Formats: sequence, structure tokens, C-alpha cells
Amino acid sequence: MIRPQRLVRTSLAMSAVALFVGACGTQHVAVPKSDPTYKSDQAAAELFNQRCGGCHTLSYAGTNGSGANPRTYLNISGPNFDVRCERPVERVLYAIENGGFSGAYMPQNIVVGKQAYEVAMFVAKFAGRQAPTEPGVTRCQDLPIGKLPPMHSGS
Repeated sequence: MIRPQRLVRTSLAMSAVALFVGACGTQHVAVPKSDPTYKSDQAAAELFNQRCGGCHTLSYAGTNGSGANPRTYLNISGPNFDVRCERPVERVLYAIENGGFSGAYMPQNIVVGKQAYEVAMFVAKFAGRQAPTEPGVTRCQDLPIGKLPPMHSGS
């Protein structure tokens, strides 16, 4: 009877350690609650986290997939959207639908339909907010976001 109890205790202890270690270094989605479109941006941030976070950094989505040093990061590291401005939103949607701009690593249609529109708007809205400011250069958040084309019927 002692052996099954020991097995259960050991399993529980190992599970607790795995959860603790797995949570180390993770970030959480951090869309400001003061954001007027908080609900849709929160949903888009979670999608970005799940589908794009392995390659792209965007602190609002809780991801840090981009390599910190271009000389040492893996080829599949995508742009760091904390410092890279992505506007207008049509450009972001194009990248989502076509596998980025080079088509080398990013899969096409990683998000589709209405979700693609929501993720594109989220990226255009929050990307580039930590870019260093330079005299004479317009900050990303001061550039127009643009408009998305109408969705195709059936999407």
C-alpha cells in the first residue's frame, strides 16, 4: 500500500516542479485595459502569442521570439515588433496572407479570415511603440494605421 502512495506523491511533486519551471521566463499578454478595443485586441494578442510568438517579439502579446543579436539568432527569428513599426495595416495583412515579404520562413495564412484582420490590426496598432526616437523621425504611433480592405465573402 505504501508504494502507490509514494508513486502518487512523487508524481504530484514532479508535476509541481514542471509547472514552476515551465512558468519561468514567460510573459503574459499585456494589452492595456484602458484600450477602447480591449476585448478584440486581447483576443488578437492571444492569437499572435500562439501562432506568431515563436518567431516574433511583441511585448503586448507576451512574446519574445526574435533573436536579440542578428549575428547569433536563428534564421527563423522574425522581426522584433517592439521596435519595428508595421504600418499601414494593409501591409501587415499582406504579410499574414503571403508568408511575410520574402516567403522564406513565415507560413502563409498562419491566421485566416476575421482572425487575420484582427491580428493585422493588433500588430499595426501596437508594433513599434518601443522604437528609439530620433529627431525628425515620426514615431510609429503617430503614423496613420490605414484601413483594411473588405473581407471576401465566405471568410
